[in-house]
Amino acid sequence: MAGAVEMNERTSPEIRSAAILAWRAGAPAKRQSDFLAHEEPLEIRVRGRSVAVTMRSPGHDEELAAGFLLTEGVLRRPGDAAEIAHCRQGEAAGDQNVLNVFLSPSVKVDLEQLTRHVFASSSCGLCGKGSIEAVHQHFPPVESQLAMSSRTLLALPQRLRAGQETFRQTGGLHAAAIFNRRGRLGVLREDVGRHNAVDKVLGWGFLSRQLPFDRHALMVSGRASFEIMQKALAARIPVVCAVSASSSLAVEFARESGQTLAGFLRGDSFKVYSHPERIAVGKSGRVENGRRQPRRSRRKTRRARK
Repeated sequence: MAGAVEMNERTSPEIRSAAILAWRAGAPAKRQSDFLAHEEPLEIRVRGRSVAVTMRSPGHDEELAAGFLLTEGVLRRPGDAAEIAHCRQGEAAGDQNVLNVFLSPSVKVDLEQLTRHVFASSSCGLCGKGSIEAVHQHFPPVESQLAMSSRTLLALPQRLRAGQETFRQTGGLHAAAIFNRRGRLGVLREDVGRHNAVDKVLGWGFLSRQLPFDRHALMVSGRASFEIMQKALAARIPVVCAVSASSSLAVEFARESGQTLAGFLRGDSFKVYSHPERIAVGKSGRVENGRRQPRRSRRKTRRARK
């Protein structure tokens, strides 16, 4: 069982293979190889100074850094980042775990304040109403005329899972994806950290000049937290969907930020926590308890009127 976890040449950078002992009741233990979700630290440096260290799945690091700095209010337009590149000097060059973000000279950033904010956020230094107000100072509530059908929303979890190639092999990664109003996939990213997966899809949008995502929905494989809602607001996303639950602060944030938040998208049902007017059910355009309602026949409607 001893030995290093190795990279499998046939898999992506997000996957490693390791020798394990598989056990099942009523059968002898068996030695075999198994796939694991690869996890490594990434240090993000801005103008030569370390501003954050996050555990992530290697791959799409530039998108991760861009998405992170976008949601922190440092980057606002593609030209703000002159270059994003891995460190090419010393030991860090071989590990590919240090990323330098070179900002345009016109970008003003308080590195002391940025570092303090990142530390406070990661250690829950802000909470409740103060957190919401702090975010709204940088990103005002979203305004969008986007409308999506409940049928489209209910199809998103399956489409998300279909695109999770690394998850199918390891069972150990979160995913985030951007869909248009008809449920067409725009981009999907996986990572050991659910916030990192969101940062990567937002970073993709930033670097490819696709932002704002004000006519799109964000779908995440886990629960919806305050941090995920905040990141979605930075990209002007009006609809956020989650396979699992939503936290109380996420719901409060969504309601005050003009965002539609739907959770527990499973099977034929879901729950809408805020701004349900964007979700249409049939011709009535109404949502009742987050479950698709059967259409009433014309005959029944006429009888009801009589």
